[in-house]
Amino acid sequence: MKQPWAWAIIHGQKDVENRVQSLGRYRGPVAIHAGASFAPEAWRSPVLAEVARRFGISRETAVGLDLPTRCVIGVVDLVDEHRGHNSEMDRLRAVRSCFRPGVPYGPCSPWAMSDHHHLVLANPRPLPRPIPATGRLGLWRPDDALLAATREQLREVA
Repeated sequence: MKQPWAWAIIHGQKDVENRVQSLGRYRGPVAIHAGASFAPEAWRSPVLAEVARRFGISRETAVGLDLPTRCVIGVVDLVDEHRGHNSEMDRLRAVRSCFRPGVPYGPCSPWAMSDHHHLVLANPRPLPRPIPATGRLGLWRPDDALLAATREQLREVA
């Protein structure tokens, strides 16, 4: 995924990744790959701007940051996926709730976008050193060498 979204998942408490299509039934660990490009439009997100501000990062200073690209920067657990809703009627018909307990019409996360599939993420584990890797679109299985290097770094910090 593009930076700064990859950073936000691993370091900024981004607990939902929004996708137009479902990723299917997979649940479990997911390596977060920071792609080759940067998403300048990400700074339109008030949630990202607020989280980044807590880290002393602004839209202006982020340009000068050396956020890693073309590498795996951490691992998270994909614990659920559900569809977001874009109207009150959708909310009322929802079989799998996208809403937080006690918040009648609030989304499951401040990061959630309506009318998207919400990949619910938990337990982010940053790697001490980014691992260079070529990414692909969608969910993909790392080769044995990348998997071994990722596991080794996770053991280092455990």
